[in-house]
Amino acid sequence: MADRPHGPSLRRQLLQPLVWVWAMGMAVAVAGALLLARSAANAAFDRGLQDEATALAARVLWSDRGPLLDTSRQAMEEITWDLADRNAYAMVDADGYVLAGDGAIPIPSWHRDSVNQPTVFESTYKGVPVRGVVFSVMSPMLDRMVSIIVVESTRKRAEAMRDIQIGIVLPSLALGALTFALLAWGIRRGLQPLRDVAAEVAGRRPDDWRALSLQRVPAEAVPLIERINALLANVQHTMSVQRRFIADAAHQLRTPVAGMRVLVQDLQQELAPLQAGSGQPGWAAVLDQLLSSSDRMARLIGQLLSLARSETALGVDAVGVVDDLASVVREAAEPLVLRALRDGRVCTLEAPTESVSARAHPLWLGEVVNNLLDNALRYGGRNIVVRVRAPAQVGDPAAVEVEDDGPGVPSDQIDRLFEPFWRGERADMRNDGGTGLGLAIAREITERMGGSLTAVSRPDYAGIRFTIELPS
Repeated sequence: MADRPHGPSLRRQLLQPLVWVWAMGMAVAVAGALLLARSAANAAFDRGLQDEATALAARVLWSDRGPLLDTSRQAMEEITWDLADRNAYAMVDADGYVLAGDGAIPIPSWHRDSVNQPTVFESTYKGVPVRGVVFSVMSPMLDRMVSIIVVESTRKRAEAMRDIQIGIVLPSLALGALTFALLAWGIRRGLQPLRDVAAEVAGRRPDDWRALSLQRVPAEAVPLIERINALLANVQHTMSVQRRFIADAAHQLRTPVAGMRVLVQDLQQELAPLQAGSGQPGWAAVLDQLLSSSDRMARLIGQLLSLARSETALGVDAVGVVDDLASVVREAAEPLVLRALRDGRVCTLEAPTESVSARAHPLWLGEVVNNLLDNALRYGGRNIVVRVRAPAQVGDPAAVEVEDDGPGVPSDQIDRLFEPFWRGERADMRNDGGTGLGLAIAREITERMGGSLTAVSRPDYAGIRFTIELPS
């Protein structure tokens, strides 16, 4: 089983136990509501049946001909009857013979035992479930006994049970839903400061290592934020030391490399007469290689210094609004355009007639364009185009494109173009004078100005195109 990228959310961990507790409580409440509704409804309706049976028993008349039940209109009006329900009554003797009332009424076999108080029973009357009461009375003078039986269907009490259950369950569900909604809202509100911290970190620039604010952060999360702040401080210190080391090392190397280059040039001049008299001796090629290597080393040192300076100089406050992007690009590209013309290349600048503005640093934007053009001159084709594009609509970025019709790079190597010191396959066999830092520096500077640098090549584009996008 694959490892989870993270644990369950804090909200889930807080709410899940409460859900189980609430579910068990709800189950108990429903079961209790069923029992309570059944008991309350039966108690109320059974009391009515018992009163009816007692009232009918009081209307039993004893005569020489036997027991009689007073069923006069006045007597029957004293008993509450629901015409919409299935009610019935009967008077039976000790042997179960019906003396009065409905002959189809169910008669319990134990009806003679309910002498002292009415007894409740359940049965079926004309195919309908009923609940009834049996009350037996004895003759005061004769040794005879009759039983009064009253039954009614369970429809009304079932409706009462349902009403009681709904009255208990629905408020419990509503209260539970409201409680969990309030709990979820409270937890979300409590975690909002952590989301604010995450949003602040996501919106920061790569070089922004300021400490995170502890305002409104829950006390439980303060140690975590403090550890993150300590980590940011350590990273900032480490990067500062690394930049200082690169800058110091590059600066210290410039003098001896420059001196070595001067010595090689002097040596070439001193040996020039010998070379003229003896053709092309072997040491001449060695001197040419030494001069080429010193030039490449000087360029590498210059690129390292540019990288170090860009990291320290391009802060958030250093970027402003460039009113005429094409003018900055033209000034930066001019030296390399002349170089392209000397090499037999065609280099053109395309820009709209109106001025294009963008947020950038003019000096460092020129460095980016310079590096991209240098890359095109070293590895590109004969035709090179530098293009300035205005934003398509308000809010879109302005763009500078540098493209050529050279061989380009395969699509699976596009992302590696901006890796430091990566110069393609078998770069160790090349003698193009490149350092492998130009594109890495260009992307670093562009991102520090708040923009982006991307590339597209085969098969989407015949050659290679670099696009600098800057916020407008």
